Amino acid sequence: MRLPHMVRKYQSNPCPCGGASYATCCEPFHTGLASAPTAEALMKSRYSAYALGLSDYVQTTWHVSTRPPQLDLSRERDQGKWIGLMVKQHRPQGDKAEVEFVARYKAKVGPASRLHENSRFVLEGGNWFYVDGDLFDN
Repeated sequence: MRLPHMVRKYQSNPCPCGGASYATCCEPFHTGLASAPTAEALMKSRYSAYALGLSDYVQTTWHVSTRPPQLDLSRERDQGKWIGLMVKQHRPQGDKAEVEFVARYKAKVGPASRLHENSRFVLEGGNWFYVDGDLFDN
């Protein structure tokens, strides 16, 4: 997968998920050079994809049983930006896993908000996929 220009210039910056540089953290997953080895790594790479507007990556890492037919993150990027991620728990259970996280978002207008979710993942064909999640009341 070829990265959009705005993402390529991001390569030497810290990764949106909080990891080291984007080039050594989530970029290999986004470009298809590597697969996320754990559900937690996939969740972080999906967060970074949301932050960078990589709709195709989010779509292809969503399990086919729950995947929306279309996803366009470009409008979301115009409305604000993702500003932080904290993984609270990673619970692997064989070919299934759960990841509890808090993601923060700042809209262009109004206060910042939090998304607190317990996400479910499944391992199929050597690849992790996001299935669904439950939101916590904040």
